[in-house]
Amino acid sequence: MDKRWMQARKFSEAYVDGVNRFMQFVESCMGKESHVRCPCTRCLNLINTDQTTVKNHIKLNGIDPGYVTWFHHGEKSANNRYCEQSVVDDETDEEASDETEAEDEDDGVNDMLFDLQEQYNQGDTNGVDNTNDGGIPAYLEDLMNGARTELYPGCKKISRTSFIIQLLHLKVYNKLSNKTVDMMLKLMKSSFPDGETLPGTYYEAKKILRDLGLGYECIHACKFDCALFWKETEKLESCPVCQTSRWKVNDGVGKKIPHKILRYFPLKPRLQRLFMSEKTSKKMVWHKEKRIDDDYMRHPADSAAWKDFDRDYPQFAAEPRNVRLALATDGFNPFGDMSTSYSMWPVILAPLNLPPWDCMKDPFLFLSLLIPGKNSPGKDIDVYLRPLVDELKELFIDGADTYDVSVKKTFKLHASILWTINDFPAYGDLSGWITKGYLACPSCNERTYSVKLRNKICYMGHRRSLPRDHPWRKDKKKFNGKKEDAEPPISLTGDDILLQLDRLQTRIPGKHVSNKKRKRGPEELNWTKRSILFELPYWSKLKLRHNLDVMHIEKNICESILGTLMNVDGKTKDTMKARLDLEDMNIRKELHLIKKGNEKYAMPAASYVMTKKERQEFCEFIRSVKFPDGYASNISRCVTSSDQKLSGMKSHDCHVILQRILPVGIRGSVTKEVREVLTELGHFFQHICCKKLNKTELEKMKGDIALILCKLEKIYPPAFFDVMVHLSIHLPDEAILGGPIQFRWMYPIERFLCGLKQSVRNKARPEGSVAEAYIAKECLTFCSMYLNGIETRFNRDDRNNDIELDDSLPIFS
Repeated sequence: MDKRWMQARKFSEAYVDGVNRFMQFVESCMGKESHVRCPCTRCLNLINTDQTTVKNHIKLNGIDPGYVTWFHHGEKSANNRYCEQSVVDDETDEEASDETEAEDEDDGVNDMLFDLQEQYNQGDTNGVDNTNDGGIPAYLEDLMNGARTELYPGCKKISRTSFIIQLLHLKVYNKLSNKTVDMMLKLMKSSFPDGETLPGTYYEAKKILRDLGLGYECIHACKFDCALFWKETEKLESCPVCQTSRWKVNDGVGKKIPHKILRYFPLKPRLQRLFMSEKTSKKMVWHKEKRIDDDYMRHPADSAAWKDFDRDYPQFAAEPRNVRLALATDGFNPFGDMSTSYSMWPVILAPLNLPPWDCMKDPFLFLSLLIPGKNSPGKDIDVYLRPLVDELKELFIDGADTYDVSVKKTFKLHASILWTINDFPAYGDLSGWITKGYLACPSCNERTYSVKLRNKICYMGHRRSLPRDHPWRKDKKKFNGKKEDAEPPISLTGDDILLQLDRLQTRIPGKHVSNKKRKRGPEELNWTKRSILFELPYWSKLKLRHNLDVMHIEKNICESILGTLMNVDGKTKDTMKARLDLEDMNIRKELHLIKKGNEKYAMPAASYVMTKKERQEFCEFIRSVKFPDGYASNISRCVTSSDQKLSGMKSHDCHVILQRILPVGIRGSVTKEVREVLTELGHFFQHICCKKLNKTELEKMKGDIALILCKLEKIYPPAFFDVMVHLSIHLPDEAILGGPIQFRWMYPIERFLCGLKQSVRNKARPEGSVAEAYIAKECLTFCSMYLNGIETRFNRDDRNNDIELDDSLPIFS
């Protein structure tokens, strides 16, 4: 098609004829009644309107001369392939072809602005009040004007808006400091021609894009975590619970400063933004349209918990775009200095609708709350969860009108929490069940089997999970000196939990000195509170409310095994008191202490402890182990040459050691009985951590782990069996309910927290640093989905990217 008319003078006969032919082409490709983007010099394909308006705009304003390939209007590619119904002019000449080939690649910014504008055209302002007569926010109009502004006189390759977005993307992506960007801008302004439109500083550039982010709210909190100054208490000067002043003492001089500030990042606009771009909106229905439904579990949608929720709430399930969320929280020290006691607690939400390769990944994790330090909120975390829970109730009951760009329609979006992800102490803070003491196991509840030893509580009794006719049930000598006739504990329903919570006395939140700690009655079991999450209409009906974290369970079990195997001081479970426990229980007399002299005792050698030579060989083996790049860290660094022990192991190091290294490394060491059970334990964790789980195999694994723990009870002293060892018996049941472990453990959350930790620039205000860095990153992550011709977290090569090699030798070609 001859496109020379685009360069003709406006209102000339050639130009008007070209406009008419262009509109014929648009009508044939897009349909007569459809709304299309306007390519005039003012709209620049950012405005979606009717074809009559488009035609008038092009005639009056002229068409964008850089829009040579009409890909927004039906032209399929730059090599002149059009839709079948298009009006084709055979008089194509070399000049038009050269113009097409010389067209610069679209950087994607115009597409992003168009999607934003399309959202506001549907009346969804996301709470933005400052809009023009057309309902477009002022910030978006400024960005659109910037997209029409040259970076400097004569610059056709990049607009002012595109430059600012790409510059800030480089800053966030490469973790550049603010000063670095300021110096870069200063250098550019001095190097570019006169008339350049560059921002002067990073602050000016950030201010231009600030409203493109979704922002956050600051909510003041009581110094003692009693209450928030929010909604009806927003204007109070003192805490409504403990009457402590809201402000730090300033003697009336200067600005009032609150004791604590909770940063709240509203959830609704962040969920709506997932449907604002076709790049993410189609992914949100993957679980319905592309998931394979068979006997294997590859995604949370394959789990029993997801399917039971769908059966209980069919109206929610009928709309596949409704969002299921996982809630995660954990504390971290923002200073990286363990000698400084400071704990900041983010609350993170993860949409579970996404396909497996995007689910639980950093770009799709939302920071919802930033609970201030310096102390952990503990069981008073419910006070800080109030804004989020209120919004979750609103999203589940009323929903939110949301425009889905993939189908060009508005729908009612609902959301729900499917489960929580946290380590074991945070499990207790969120659920209200104390995770220590005689009833530490929340799954066993009041039927937790625990025994008081000389200096600790142990959790044994795993024989009750064996079949009724198993001979080990009657074996006193090799176990705890007693027969086992009990049945395994039955999982409690939500109604059972509510009956237990009804027996709780009212608890006043907060850590004020006047709020004295009270003793719990026996009828309250290990409950300290009714979790605020029970206010959600569906919470009591969920089959899996809180997940046991496999990451920390593996780490603790691995450290206990290695510490005992290598007889590491402070880590081994085989101590003098552990041997005395055996005497108290009158079992395994061959391990009892032997008296030598008046006050000296000797510990007989145990089968589960390596000799000095075996420890040395094991350490040499670990030093020699090599894995493919990216599979594991350099575990050999954990071996200390002086005393032949392992130290400084991270969670993933323990994950690899327990599953891969330990079963091989102990060959030739210890006894056959010990080697076999540790190998079986490693294989159990290998299978439970698979990305694809089989429901039949999981049922079999329930019996396997019970047998493994019973074998461990025959070998190790009772002191070995802390609550983390015991929790492994519940992992197959949770895998059946929740699906693959990869979507329910703490690894992705810990990586996210590491990113927040690295964003602390002002150590005097760590929470403010994290909040500002997060919204900047969130804004640029959204922009980077559209960017072309620049590396982003969505298009970067893998760490070990495969490259295609030419099979033929150059001398024969």
